[in-house]
Amino acid sequence: MDTAAPTDLPRRKKKKRPSRNGGGGRTSDSASSAAGIPGSRTRRPRRSKRKSTTNNYSTGSTFDLTESSTTLGYVFAFLIIGLYVFGCLTSIQSLPDVNRPSMSAGRRLRLGIGRAARAIGSRFGGGNLNVARDGLVPEVVADVDADGQDQQGQVHVEGAEEVARAAAVEPVVVNPKTTGAAASGTADKPRLRGGDNKRRNKDTASNAGEPPIVPEHKWPASINDEDGTFEDIKHPGDSSSTLTVPKFWSAPIHNNKLMTREQAMSIGSCITPDPKTGNIARGDQCPIAERTIFVAIASYRDWQCRYTVESIFTRAKHPERVRVAVVDQIAVEEGDFQCEVAIKPCKEDPEQALCKYKGQIDVFRMDAIQAVGPVFARHIGHRLYRGEYYAMQSDAHVTFTQDWDMDIIQQQEATGDEMAVQSTYLTDIVGSIDERTGRSLRRTRPIMCNTDYEGGPQGKHLRHLSQPERVPSIKGSPQLEPYWAAGFSFSRGHFVVNVPYDQYQPMIFQGEEMSIGIRGFTIGYDFFATERSICFHHYANGVNKAKRGKVKTFWEHANKYKGTGKKAMQRLLGIVRMNPEVNVKEWDHTEEDRYGLGGVRTPEKFYRTFGIDVIHKKTEHHLCKFVQPGQMHKEFMKHLRWDGMGIDYNEITYQFKDPGFDDT
Repeated sequence: MDTAAPTDLPRRKKKKRPSRNGGGGRTSDSASSAAGIPGSRTRRPRRSKRKSTTNNYSTGSTFDLTESSTTLGYVFAFLIIGLYVFGCLTSIQSLPDVNRPSMSAGRRLRLGIGRAARAIGSRFGGGNLNVARDGLVPEVVADVDADGQDQQGQVHVEGAEEVARAAAVEPVVVNPKTTGAAASGTADKPRLRGGDNKRRNKDTASNAGEPPIVPEHKWPASINDEDGTFEDIKHPGDSSSTLTVPKFWSAPIHNNKLMTREQAMSIGSCITPDPKTGNIARGDQCPIAERTIFVAIASYRDWQCRYTVESIFTRAKHPERVRVAVVDQIAVEEGDFQCEVAIKPCKEDPEQALCKYKGQIDVFRMDAIQAVGPVFARHIGHRLYRGEYYAMQSDAHVTFTQDWDMDIIQQQEATGDEMAVQSTYLTDIVGSIDERTGRSLRRTRPIMCNTDYEGGPQGKHLRHLSQPERVPSIKGSPQLEPYWAAGFSFSRGHFVVNVPYDQYQPMIFQGEEMSIGIRGFTIGYDFFATERSICFHHYANGVNKAKRGKVKTFWEHANKYKGTGKKAMQRLLGIVRMNPEVNVKEWDHTEEDRYGLGGVRTPEKFYRTFGIDVIHKKTEHHLCKFVQPGQMHKEFMKHLRWDGMGIDYNEITYQFKDPGFDDT
């Protein structure tokens, strides 16, 4: 700016102003100062006093460029911050709602904080904000000590620690080949650590610190379409013989800590691929009617197995998304029916499910003499899993209700719990299904809450007893329960990946449910009784006694594998820490990283919560008094994590004590 006054305006004599630095004037960066003239002083440059033609400044005022620039900078800064906050709020508002039963104000606040953390994290470089790492909330204590319990057995909230842990997200590597059969083009390549684009699933657990490797998803899927996916293993009951079995589709992905929701969503195929990427592993973006279902059935010389398979397909609303995997242990030479053979010749009735959906049925056949109980048979069944969105386990003599697939999925999603596993002992088929409509006639359903110790040749262990069957106390959702049952189980597919049946437990029958249930608990899974039964069991009593009573059991070969069951039970109890009196060196630890515990909860937490004394081998009786009326559900579901990844038992100090009566 020119320091001389315009010639057309009279000059006004300015008063000498004192220096802001305390002297008589302010040091200037003019030419005289730059020349280094000692003691030189200059007056502040004069500005022209031309009258403004606008109303921006009052008459006679001076225009300070520095002050105006600062003000303008503040305006732009506040504008940018405002736009940023608006964007974050928009992201939070667009997040899907999570179904929550009876959520407290504190829990809703924490849910909001978690969503905000996720939204803000996505703005910063595309990742989730680790609020614990960044010091926004304190870290969480690993477990609640039993000594800290309230004497009245109430449930306590320890604070907002879980937001920190739930927001810490580990990346997931997704196989770029995850496409549907009808997909065209190639999927987007995943971002891999270290630029390694050649990593493949070796069917082993991930190394410490590495993201889990999610294998390829395919649909339709069948072990018959795969090359090199079988391996030889030693027979668990006879080490001198080998069996050729399918390889596991994936190693467990939990990495001994709570899975992130992103990890969980990386597993599960959709019958139609994403239109943009061709990827069929679409997570919860896959429409419910297109989410695939894996059904595992272990059958031992059961003539009714093929009727069960027929029922699964003919009663499903969307049979095209169902895949059944049967481990069929039979003696063909003795005339046993094969589970994959249609009831009638397909030429006579091509609409039979065993004809029409033959490509969606995988059968692994074993000679009956090789059978060593349901644990090993179901272990092979888990090897047949190929990345389906949901996984169901059923006995081989079950009849399903009409549209069972949509019903059970709707119930599953109603829990709001990604780690939910619906499981129960099934009601008898007699009087349960309308033969004309295929609909259930029952308003009641069983719930798993009654167990106790029993002895035997294999030692003392827990086994489930008869379970109460009542009208559900909780409406609109399956009801929380402490135990898991082998006869029926429905979950997300990652349950099969993370909690596979143990390969090294031959001749085990009663202990399998405690093994899967407690291992699942430590990995973070929660068990629920269905609100509505979708299938019913053919028991060997009443009108079905004559037919079902003729079916043989695996115990017919017990002498061949004598002694193996006792060792297997030692391993089973040792893994879940139910036999502390036994030296850990006395039982087999083979592949315990795959068939062992998780790092989310401890088995001791399970025992304390539900009144199990593993030292004196006794239980607190009448647990059903706490479970069946819905008290467990109402109290514990308050602590469902903000992202739906299971109940946070670190917030729960409840310990069940026998009330001395049971009117359930």
